[in-house]
Amino acid sequence: MTTLNFDNTQNAFAYKPNYELIRDYQIFRLINQGWLVKFGTRAASKMMDAGFKIPVAIGMRPTIYAVFCGGDTLPLATKKINQLYQYKVQSILDYGVEGKESEEDFQRTENAIKEAILFAKDNDAVDIVCSKFTGLIPFSILEKLHANEVLTNKENEIYQAAKDRIYSISKLAFENNVSLFVDAEESWIQQPLDDLTFELMREFNKEKPIIYNTVQLYRKDRLQFLKDTVEKAKQAGFIYAAKLVRGAYMEKEEVRAKQLGYENPIQTSKENTDKDYDEALRFAIGNIEQVAVCVATHNEKSTLLATQLMQQKKLPNNHPHVHFSQLLGMSDHISFNIAKENYNSSKYMPYGPVKDVIPYLIRRAQENTSVAGQMGRELKLLKDEVRRRKLFVW
Repeated sequence: MTTLNFDNTQNAFAYKPNYELIRDYQIFRLINQGWLVKFGTRAASKMMDAGFKIPVAIGMRPTIYAVFCGGDTLPLATKKINQLYQYKVQSILDYGVEGKESEEDFQRTENAIKEAILFAKDNDAVDIVCSKFTGLIPFSILEKLHANEVLTNKENEIYQAAKDRIYSISKLAFENNVSLFVDAEESWIQQPLDDLTFELMREFNKEKPIIYNTVQLYRKDRLQFLKDTVEKAKQAGFIYAAKLVRGAYMEKEEVRAKQLGYENPIQTSKENTDKDYDEALRFAIGNIEQVAVCVATHNEKSTLLATQLMQQKKLPNNHPHVHFSQLLGMSDHISFNIAKENYNSSKYMPYGPVKDVIPYLIRRAQENTSVAGQMGRELKLLKDEVRRRKLFVW
């Protein structure tokens, strides 16, 4: 039976040369100061709103961009992709540009995702491409569909064009044997995305998992949603593929629920989220013949549970239906230690021009400081490795 040691910093940071280790240690020392992150992200947002993207980008490039992003373009990200793969950690490519809704932007996003799929098809270091459907469909249309409101003729035309784009992307992924992750979104636009993803799975997941939906277990209803949807997939005769996450929109969900006077869809405690997440793992791995699962978490206990469930079912560590993933720049002690034990391990790697991925970077910094104990754990491990290498840090 495999015994994982998440405290092994020599494995966790072997891929980092000394200068990167010191840089990351200094950056995480800053991120660990919650007040500084709040001030910095607020200031960066205001500067962007005022049209000062370039100064913000200049400040972020050598700091949090260097830690959390792969590069401006896929060719520029190749160095980091290969750096990870030397230690058996693959990359999940994500075109990190967000929040644009013009026809030209939708076309640019489609082209970028297709470029990533073709980049991945013959590249063992890249196994999955991420797709954010809100980069292909206007948010307002998804809101109306979720609320069962009738679209105008023009909106129907736009939505059909978006579905055509998404189908074309999914078909290309299928033809090139590259898996496609579909990101989860806010609860008030999620239903049409779930429906669309289910139909794509019905067509492209008949023999192996290609299309993955993302299930946010911080929502009270998602565990039952997962169980119900897997049953529907079984009846329809295809593999249901799910990336399991805890969730990313907690504050937005709470604010909107209060403003509009409906029950907050988010769990009342972290303990309830953890309980549902681990139960989702038990359910998915318990039905591994019909389910493919990506264990996308920075939680050591959940990661360890998933490996134990695999061992109980006598599954090989590299079973094709079980994948582990963490964000680039986070939880290397999980990613590299499980990769060393031959589990399918990957890093979620955003890429794109600095000025265009600033919203992602701001959210990353805010989310990281909001996870109790996460930054302290990251900082301690970096500090331990700095000391192990006997490096001088001021």
